[in-house]
Amino acid sequence: MSINDPLSPIRLQLMWDRLIAVVEEQALALMRTGFSTSTREAGDLSAGVFDLSGAMLAQAVTGTPGHINSMARAVYHFLERFPAKTMKEGDIYLTNDPWKGTGHLHDFTFVTPTFRQGKMVALFASTCHVVDIGGRGMGADARQVYEEGLYIPLMHFAREGKVDQTLTDIVAANVREPIQVVGDLYSLATCNEIGCRRLIEMMDEFGIDDLDRLGAHILAKSKQASLEAISKIKPGEYKFSMTVDGYDKPIDLVATMKIGPTGIDVDFTGTSGVSAFGINVPHCYTEAYASFGVKCIVSPKVPNNEGSLEVIRISAPDGCILNAKHPSPVAARHVTGQMLPDVMFGCLHQALQGGVPAEGASCLWNLSATGGPGRVDGDPSETVNAIAFNIMSFHAGGTGARPGRDGLSATAFPSGVRNVPAEVNETISPIVIWKKEYRQDSGGAGEFRGGLGQIMEVSTLDTAPFAISAYYDRVDHPPRGRDGGHNGMAGKVELDSGVKLRGMGQQTVPRKDRLIISMPGGGGLGNPRKRPAAVVAEDVRQGFISSDAARRDYGVAVNDDFSVDEGETTKLRAQAAE
Repeated sequence: MSINDPLSPIRLQLMWDRLIAVVEEQALALMRTGFSTSTREAGDLSAGVFDLSGAMLAQAVTGTPGHINSMARAVYHFLERFPAKTMKEGDIYLTNDPWKGTGHLHDFTFVTPTFRQGKMVALFASTCHVVDIGGRGMGADARQVYEEGLYIPLMHFAREGKVDQTLTDIVAANVREPIQVVGDLYSLATCNEIGCRRLIEMMDEFGIDDLDRLGAHILAKSKQASLEAISKIKPGEYKFSMTVDGYDKPIDLVATMKIGPTGIDVDFTGTSGVSAFGINVPHCYTEAYASFGVKCIVSPKVPNNEGSLEVIRISAPDGCILNAKHPSPVAARHVTGQMLPDVMFGCLHQALQGGVPAEGASCLWNLSATGGPGRVDGDPSETVNAIAFNIMSFHAGGTGARPGRDGLSATAFPSGVRNVPAEVNETISPIVIWKKEYRQDSGGAGEFRGGLGQIMEVSTLDTAPFAISAYYDRVDHPPRGRDGGHNGMAGKVELDSGVKLRGMGQQTVPRKDRLIISMPGGGGLGNPRKRPAAVVAEDVRQGFISSDAARRDYGVAVNDDFSVDEGETTKLRAQAAE
């Protein structure tokens, strides 16, 4: 085949690289035009291009697995409701259906068909989290999805270029932050349009009329590479379970992983049933994070698309917390769903006999705070003149230690979202963040130390009380260490006055008091006594661990000048070896 052939292997590779650039620009357009901090600052979004059958060909690097991998399934639902042959140029579709989108009402998914010379050639999809969708607000307290906010089925956002004003009016009338929310809807439509433009430019440049051959090439190569990676793992059946806090009682997440020549099958039979509260997970979100956890270890360098996802098959029994059915409450589905990569790591640790990280904080520890009349429990007279605000700020604990490396501190894994700068929330609300620092000794001890959590101390400039919506896990069940590593430190939520708060549910911070959020650290990996003494001393110097923890957990005596007391260290480690 000649290199001048528009579809030669070399040109196919060039087009694949260009396609990645197209979807990355699509995602960046969403971030740059987004109104809410979750989109603009944290990157809580996804963007991708799909073929006419609904198969995802490429996704932007910017984005979260929960959005990206569930969006990959969402486009099929749109095509079932609106067949490609009925779509017209200028049409835009949307939904926030948790079971056909990305798992809860706060996420909108937009789909836009791309037309070139009057012929439909592709679809672009994008997702982002909006700051409010009405109802109770972002939290885990609801008992049905109807309480969680405005539920919009698969429908048109625009027909042949004309936006449905009735729809945007309804959205604006039902949310507390209408400018931000409606603005984000337009941002989603805009980023898809950018993707469409750039794709058409690419097709013109390369002289192709459709994506059929390019798409088939991408999916076939990705599937082949995934199967080759899986073939290097010992086939068999592997089981793992993990207990997490839940809302009102602990939850068991149980997985059986079967590895064979056609791929990897994961079955969550044995997992706890649905919760009465909004920490339930629709299957689309379960599939998203479980498959992501597998790919992280098995085939991290293989592109994430329909071809590579096809060989990872996820199932969960109807009615379990990982396959909750409508109308179960699901607003805080990430609290449970983001634990699944740790469960997958537990299975793969057995299959690979090592080579996976320890458990991490995993679920996000977001600051979700509201204030103003009607938003806080207690005497209404205390809030009648209070400043109304509604913020959600992304923050995270530590990740588990990695093979050969320490865990990452204050880093969101598996979601990948960024921490929102304190100054951003202080600018748009009366919130004041008095302290935001690493939490000493929170990373589990090990030859490779777990990442540190962080401590935040929060109040408002206003003298009125404010409310937080807590949806935190790892308070009662901290991240576990692996291969002799110690557990990470459990999370904690309390007031400066000494009152202990629950890890779940809406609660009030009284006037003139402060909220203190202490986030979990990641588990350690390997025997702590094998960590070089000089590295332990450096951890003490930097404040990551205390000198007491160095002696207790690592058997290392550190002098006041942060040098190692060699004699005392030898003695301590010899005692531990006896």
